[in-house]
Amino acid sequence: MSDKIALADKLSTFHDHWSPRTITTFNDCDVMVVKVKGEFTWHKHDDTDDFFLVLKGILDIELRDRTVTLGPGELFVVPKGVEHRPVAREEVHLLLIEPTGTPNTGDRATAASRKLA
Repeated sequence: MSDKIALADKLSTFHDHWSPRTITTFNDCDVMVVKVKGEFTWHKHDDTDDFFLVLKGILDIELRDRTVTLGPGELFVVPKGVEHRPVAREEVHLLLIEPTGTPNTGDRATAASRKLA
């Protein structure tokens, strides 16, 4: 059994945006923390849902037909196949859960490489 994980401690180890850090795994999924600011690219995941939990800040998740706004302690799951774009006007800290190996842009050619925190 592993030790407990302090999310704030993990988030304090890096400053770059849109570069998720895997902090543990859970049932063949990566549990990640990430700092985001600005607009991400429009994308979709054909084979998996996309899980967002806001730890700090305000995140807009733009969908083609609406925008979902999340604050600290709120989460949203984008269903697989649905185009979306996360937007953070100020720095936002997130917890993400995805099947291991899922490209963050939905395309392996343009995805950020996975890093460990």
